[in-house]
Amino acid sequence: MNRFSLAVSRAIARVADSALGPHQTAVIRIGFSLTWLLFLLREYPHRHELYGPDGPWSRDLADQLVGTNGAFTALLWTDGRGWFEAVYALAVLWSFLLLLGWRTRTTSVLFMVGVLTLQNRSVFMGDGGDNVLHLMSIYLVFTRCGRVWSLDARRARREAAARARGERPRDRVGPALWGVLGFLLLVATLAGRMDGDRFVPVLLWTVWTAQALWWLVGRRAGTGQPRILLDVVANIVHNGALLVIMAEVCLIYATAGWYKVQGSRWQDGTAVHYPLHLEYFSPWPGLADLLSASGTLVMVVTYGTVAVQVAFPFTLFNRRVKNVLLALMMTEHAVIAVVLGLPFFSLAMLAADAVFLPTSFLRRLGALAARARDRLRPGGGGPSVPGPRRPDSRTDGADGTRDGGAEAESAPAPGGAPAPRT
Repeated sequence: MNRFSLAVSRAIARVADSALGPHQTAVIRIGFSLTWLLFLLREYPHRHELYGPDGPWSRDLADQLVGTNGAFTALLWTDGRGWFEAVYALAVLWSFLLLLGWRTRTTSVLFMVGVLTLQNRSVFMGDGGDNVLHLMSIYLVFTRCGRVWSLDARRARREAAARARGERPRDRVGPALWGVLGFLLLVATLAGRMDGDRFVPVLLWTVWTAQALWWLVGRRAGTGQPRILLDVVANIVHNGALLVIMAEVCLIYATAGWYKVQGSRWQDGTAVHYPLHLEYFSPWPGLADLLSASGTLVMVVTYGTVAVQVAFPFTLFNRRVKNVLLALMMTEHAVIAVVLGLPFFSLAMLAADAVFLPTSFLRRLGALAARARDRLRPGGGGPSVPGPRRPDSRTDGADGTRDGGAEAESAPAPGGAPAPRT
């Protein structure tokens, strides 16, 4: 009984004391914001046909559907062309800011608003990748996705260094941004623009209120206990959202695999042959013909796709097998992007798959990117000296590797100003 109690207490401490998988959530943030940003830029010449007034899904049809399902979309607040252009431009801006990791707690909410606004305006214009992006934009709001590889992390390091020198840095951008967005949210609520489904308005007001509470506790509390309590709540919410993201990816692959098992073309091993010869999915006909020329190869790919998708959720308990299947699935999505001409669907799935990447691999990838960045800088390329290891670093990685640096950098000093919440 003592061992069981000790194990439970350790599990609770692990969930409450730290935000798990900071590198994984950072990759998810970067992957989905980049996917949506590239999509919006790619479809900029066709934006009016996709989501605007010139689309086949007219405003009247959209009004009827939204009135039935209560979906949130700011594009139906007014039918002006200028409003549509402004919303589209803001969606591009919010995606770019989230990609950089600037004020991720706020920009993740704005990113969600942009995704829901455009996609819910024309629900029949997307594919499976849009559905994944739709869900992940909501899940990202609950994560602390700016702990590493973000402007927020860099700001936290600089403020920690300033507090170590005895300075008291003050954040003026955060409160100003909070005030402006709160005013706009209040105006939209009083104008009756939030009368549909209550989920999005409640989520927006909850995040806005939580930001105010976080700032007030950090600035006014006499002791650090209230801030520690809020940090524990934020970690629990983050870890719960991370678990939901992992479950969502497993559900996507499991359902896709089991539905394929029931199809006759997947059973006889010829299913992959047909999309390779559809004109809509053949940007490179010669490459498609080359891949489909071998019946054996088509059969292997068909059966291999089903086997990998069905088996993947069951391999999470074996790290080596999981990593092999994960590499196979990511390779498959890369092939789909090129051969079938579905780059944004593949990018969305690759970003979702990243939640299962090993922390050690992501840290090495980040180190390589940092070295490449330093070499591109004027006078860069010199050897870098690693900083001292913290004696109290904890195991924060999703796969059990050590990763406590970002947590320590954002912790407030006793009696000092609070670090930015990312």
